[in-house]
Amino acid sequence: MDVTVSLSTPQAVSWPLPVDDDLAPADRVSALHQGPLHTPGVLQAFAPARDDDSRKTLRRMAEIGFLPGESVRVVSRGWLRGGPIAVRVGQSTFALRAHEAALLQVRWAVKV
Repeated sequence: MDVTVSLSTPQAVSWPLPVDDDLAPADRVSALHQGPLHTPGVLQAFAPARDDDSRKTLRRMAEIGFLPGESVRVVSRGWLRGGPIAVRVGQSTFALRAHEAALLQVRWAVKV
């Protein structure tokens, strides 16, 4: 299966995303690092890359499987604020830094 992802022009996403408490639970979108533990979600979009480092990070994330439409779940968090986050994408588990997870927008199955 061939997958091509162009990260030179990421999808337009207002940043930060507005929070509306009247949204239905299935419509709640937030950055991956803000997601609840053990709650299924679907990766919706990449946040706009602000610099070359962000672009490189997004490219690496896409290469390891973080693509729009993939199922994701936060399975563990480090005890330090901003520490590593264990994230399951598809059948694989990855440790992400909080600033990496902040680049991924997820639609959660429940209110966040």
